[in-house]
Amino acid sequence: MNYRMVSTTVGKILIAEALLLLLPLSVAFYFHESDTLWAFLATGLLLLLVGGLLEIKKPRHRRIYAREGFMIVAISWMLISCFGALPFLLSGAIRNPIDAVFETVSGFTTTGSSILTNIEAMPKSLLFWRSFTHWIGGMGILMFVLAFLPQRENQSTYIMRAEVPGPSKGKLVSKTMVTARILYAIYFCMTVVEIILLWAGGIPLFDSVTTAFGTAGTGGFSVRNASIAAYDSVYAEIVISLFMLAFGVNFNLYYLLLVRQFKRVFKSDELRWYLGIVATSTVLITLNILPLYDNLAEALRYAGFQVASIITTTGFSTADYTGWPVLSQMLLLTLFCIGACAGSTGGGFKVERLVVICKAALSRIRKSINSREVVSIKLDGNAVDMQYAYNVLAYLAAYVILVFLGIFFICLDNVDMPEAISAVLTCFNNIGPAFGKLGPAGNFSSLSNFSKVVLSFLMLAGRLEIYPMIIVFYYRAWKRKN
Repeated sequence: MNYRMVSTTVGKILIAEALLLLLPLSVAFYFHESDTLWAFLATGLLLLLVGGLLEIKKPRHRRIYAREGFMIVAISWMLISCFGALPFLLSGAIRNPIDAVFETVSGFTTTGSSILTNIEAMPKSLLFWRSFTHWIGGMGILMFVLAFLPQRENQSTYIMRAEVPGPSKGKLVSKTMVTARILYAIYFCMTVVEIILLWAGGIPLFDSVTTAFGTAGTGGFSVRNASIAAYDSVYAEIVISLFMLAFGVNFNLYYLLLVRQFKRVFKSDELRWYLGIVATSTVLITLNILPLYDNLAEALRYAGFQVASIITTTGFSTADYTGWPVLSQMLLLTLFCIGACAGSTGGGFKVERLVVICKAALSRIRKSINSREVVSIKLDGNAVDMQYAYNVLAYLAAYVILVFLGIFFICLDNVDMPEAISAVLTCFNNIGPAFGKLGPAGNFSSLSNFSKVVLSFLMLAGRLEIYPMIIVFYYRAWKRKN
C-alpha cells in the first residue's frame, strides 16, 4: 500500500471540496444568510487545513495500482460526506450529526433520501448545497479532480475505474484526463440546457438550477416539500422526464454522437434494452392506474414521469405511488433494482449487467439442448469475454448478499418488513423515496441512528459499486506489500 500517495490524493480531493464550497457560500452572501455563510466559510477553511496537512509529505513513488485506487475512492467519499455535513451542523439547521451525515451522503451518492420534514423552511444556501452535492456526486468529485487537476496517467486510470458507475469503464480517448474533461463538458452543457428550458417554462431561476442539479446527478432532492408536483406544470414534468432519461444513458454514447459514429450508438444493446424497459413499464403502469385518474393522458403523465424517475434512480415524484395498485408498485420495485445504464449518472444494478445475465442464461439453455453447439455471449455485436461475464455474476452475488444483510440489520430496528426491504433497495440503488412512511409523501426521519448509519453505508456502497466500500474495511488491503 502506497500510504503517502493515498493521503496526498485524498488531500487534493478535500481541497477541491473546499473550492466547490465557494458556490453555496456565494448564495449565502446573496441571500444575506449570515449563519450559513459562516458555516460554509468555517467548513472550507477546515477542509483547506486538513487537505494541506495530508499533502505535506510527498510520496517517493507516485504509482497507483487498483488497491490504492479503491482506497482513495472509498476514503474520499466518506470524508467529503462527513465534511459536507458540517454546514448543516454549524448553522444549526440539522442538530443531529447522524442526520446531517445521512443527508449529505444521500446528496453526494445522488440517492435523494431525506430526513427533513419541512424542506422549504431551510435556508436557500443550504438547499443549494444540498442539490449541488447531487451534481458533484453524479459525475463524481474524483472525476472532477482528474479533469481539472494535473495527474499522471497511471494515477488516473485506477481512480476512474473505481469511481465511474457500471461495468464498462473504457476511456473515450487515450488519456484519462482528456476523457474526464470530455465527460464533464457534456455533463455541464446538458445541465445548462435544462436550466434554460425550465426557467423559460416559468419555473423560478433558483428552483430551475437546483432541479437541474438533481436531474443531472439523478439525485432527486427538491427545494419544495411536494417535490416536482409543487409546480403543477406539464411542461416542467416533460422537460424533467426527458432529461432524467437522458442522464440515465451511458455518456460514452453522447461522445459517439458528437464524433458522428451513429452506427455504434444504434448497435448498443444496453440502450435498446433501457428504452424498451422504459416504454414497456410506462404502458403497463398507465393501464394499471387508469381507473385512478380522469383520463388516459393524465394516467400516462404520472406513470411516465414516475417510471423515468425510478429507472434513472432520480427519485423526483409527482404522485404518491404507494397508493397505486400492487402491480404498479411491483413494477416500480423492479425498476428500483434495474437502474440506469452503465457510465451514466444513475444508480442501480445497471441495464448492461442485466443484459449480460439474460444472455448468459439463454446461452446456457441453448447449450443444454445441444451440447455440441458453440454458444457465445454477444454485446453490441461483439463476443463477450467469459471473464467479463464472470465478473458480472460475482457482482450480482455481492449485490444480493449486501441487500439481505441490509434488510437484516434494518429489521433489528423493528421496522416493518415492506418498509425495510424498500428502504434498503432505495438506498442501495441510490433512488430516494421508498414505500410506506418512507415513500414520496414521507421521509426517513423516523428511523433510528443505527438504521441511518446502515443505510448511509449502503448508499456509499451502491454509488461506488460495492467493492471500494468492502476493500476499505478488509484488513489485508492495508498491508504495505501487495
